[in-house]
Amino acid sequence: MTHPPDSAASAQDPASDKLDPAVLRIAGVVVLGSIMSILDISVVVIALPTFQDTFQTTTAVAAWTMTGYTLALATVIPLSGWVADRFGTKRPYMLAITLFVLGSALCSTAWNIESLIAFRVLQGFGGGLLMPLGMTIMTRAAGPQRIGRVMAVLGVPMLLGPISGPILGGWLIGYDWKWIFLINVPLGIIGLILAFTIFPSDNPEPRESFDLLGMLLASPGLAALLYGISSIPGEGKVLAPKVLIPAIIGVVLLALFVVHALRTEHPLIDLHLFRNRSVSIAAGTMIMFAAAFFGSGLLLPLYLQQVRGESAMSAGLLLVPQGLGAMLTMPIAGRLVDKIGPGKIVMTGIAVITIGVAFFTQLHADTSYPLILVALFIMGLGMGCTMMPIMTAAIQTLTHHQVARGSTLMNIINQTGGSIGTATFSVLLTNALKNHEFAGIAMAYEHDPAKMQQAGVKLSEDMLHAGLQQASTAFGNTYVVAVVLIALTLIPAFFLPRSKPKTPIQDAEASMMV
Repeated sequence: MTHPPDSAASAQDPASDKLDPAVLRIAGVVVLGSIMSILDISVVVIALPTFQDTFQTTTAVAAWTMTGYTLALATVIPLSGWVADRFGTKRPYMLAITLFVLGSALCSTAWNIESLIAFRVLQGFGGGLLMPLGMTIMTRAAGPQRIGRVMAVLGVPMLLGPISGPILGGWLIGYDWKWIFLINVPLGIIGLILAFTIFPSDNPEPRESFDLLGMLLASPGLAALLYGISSIPGEGKVLAPKVLIPAIIGVVLLALFVVHALRTEHPLIDLHLFRNRSVSIAAGTMIMFAAAFFGSGLLLPLYLQQVRGESAMSAGLLLVPQGLGAMLTMPIAGRLVDKIGPGKIVMTGIAVITIGVAFFTQLHADTSYPLILVALFIMGLGMGCTMMPIMTAAIQTLTHHQVARGSTLMNIINQTGGSIGTATFSVLLTNALKNHEFAGIAMAYEHDPAKMQQAGVKLSEDMLHAGLQQASTAFGNTYVVAVVLIALTLIPAFFLPRSKPKTPIQDAEASMMV
């Protein structure tokens, strides 16, 4: 008699080529949880000035509401593979939602900035497990023949979060900042009920002991490294002690973990997966793409708000075409990946994104909004063919048991690449602005004359216009780096599989478990 490692796999017929209702229901629950986790990142970004005013704190301290959440994510993501193996996926996923909802509710009761940061860390512990566990649940439920399509579904929250975050956050903050957290409570309760009702019962068969030493090396190592990297924009240089010390500690801990993991049969993060050629190539493609695309993703919202004077909500609305473009191509790309493999799809997507991003190298202080919207739509078309197909390339050749470990590994790589990219482009933009005499002043005061007068700053209208044009040039020059880095991602993408695996390993493994 067959006993699958996780009964979520029984939710589908491996021979079927379509996403049946059972898989779609599971996907709906996972997407709801992922949206909450990802949306909360972009919503809190625009609430930072509100936190400063409410709690009478500095920008650097308020930013810890973001940093604390990110570091909590980095701490628990490495644990998700072992958790799925030891306890299954249903119960840990429900626990993750519970922690996230509890953290959200407590955030709304924060009485000072320190308590808010602490509750955000609790939120991050739950949010960090939602994405890798959700990815594992969906890929196991759909089976190897349909991984491309389920990855396309899972890509929806990655698109909606950054776009809808400023819109939703701006609207909710207009009522009360507490609502950016309270809105998660009813959504989380609904997600919890649906997960309990829809997800198949867990039937784990733990085969691995807990890698305690690996956890003591990997989790704090990754958190320290990301903390150092995320401190670069605030310090303005890589060699600052606040950057260098935690980064070095993180690198040393992670290096020790690599040595440990390669000598251990069941490490916390399974580096043995890199022996799989598809995983190695997908990982290289992912970290380059995440650094280039998500790092440069901070540039346009800043340009729209600081150069063009748009509100956070208006900037979010202007980014909608990018999401629409991705929504058009993502389901098509998902089907094609299942039929012809991810290689050609990813390369096409990267090429299209490069064309779209190239437009922004020519930004001016009065660049036409219709042209910006068209460029964003083109970028979205490419995005729908890129992010999740790369994930698919890594996971579609893994055994049923390796899926949880593979999704954990790719989420860590994505998180690390995005953090590196964000820090890199923040520093590049800051340095580019410093090279222009009036750019910083114009960005800070042009849309708030009263603030400029209060600060005793006097600039003529011509100087202000020149300053905004200089700022636009700085943004454009920074986008040149983005174009080069995104184009370079074509190199590892060239080696991604260009055909569908003839005999998925998962099926071979399942046939032996009788």
